[in-house]
Amino acid sequence: MTKHKMKEEIPREPYTKSTLVIQIVMTLVAVLFIAPILIIINYSFKTKKELYLSSPLALPQSLQFANYEKAFSKLDLATTFTNTFLYTAVSVLILALLCGSTAWAIARCRAKFFKFCYIYFIVGILIPYQALFLPIYIIGYNLNLTNTRYGIIFMYIATGVSFGVFLMNSFMSTVPLELEEAARIDGCSVFRTYFTIVMPLLKPAMATLVIMQAFQIWNDYLLASLYVSKKQLKTLTVAIQSLFSAQTSDYTTAMAAIIISVLPIAILFISLQKYFIKGMTVGAVKG
Repeated sequence: MTKHKMKEEIPREPYTKSTLVIQIVMTLVAVLFIAPILIIINYSFKTKKELYLSSPLALPQSLQFANYEKAFSKLDLATTFTNTFLYTAVSVLILALLCGSTAWAIARCRAKFFKFCYIYFIVGILIPYQALFLPIYIIGYNLNLTNTRYGIIFMYIATGVSFGVFLMNSFMSTVPLELEEAARIDGCSVFRTYFTIVMPLLKPAMATLVIMQAFQIWNDYLLASLYVSKKQLKTLTVAIQSLFSAQTSDYTTAMAAIIISVLPIAILFISLQKYFIKGMTVGAVKG
């Protein structure tokens, strides 16, 4: 007998014409999605002359890292990046905790009040986001929440809680009731049951919620521009918009600024990608 065990051969599916067509279509779709990103990266290293005279696919004659230096100074990155990170991190953290506990209460309680609450949150998703801007601003102005950090964080939470509860509620069927009943028999309180038993099982759902809400808040322009006018409170997207004006437009610097703004959220997605894919799959099957 040999020391090495024979590996079992995994049967492969026959390579058909339909498989080839699907692969070609998916490759074309991937190229269409990645092409604008590559063009933006390419433009961020070009001079203004190359931007207007050369082809979008033509490589720069020399890498212009000065565009990134100008982007750092023009965006006031120390301020705008800190503001954007603060708004996103705090809002997403509170949304994850709030939506998870709310969805758990709705899923486990059979009273009509909780069913009404779930329908109420669903209705919140159906209302267009832009239709809420005027009442949001009026409420914020009357409560002295405009031009304040906690004000814009509160508004991000208010506009994201409906989708968060809907998303988290669809994952509650994956949490076995037997674990909660066993914890209750052992004397666990409601809070301890949720934070030690239920919440660890909701990691894929939490990761999905964190990524989707972080994308929306980090890239938001409308609410940030509506609620904040002070320079020291502005976000990255609002600062980037200032590079595109009717009088002068510094596109190469703007492209460099876009790359800088995308990097943190791309790192977040790569870090939570495993949980995000698992969460989306579980939600599709169980939800």
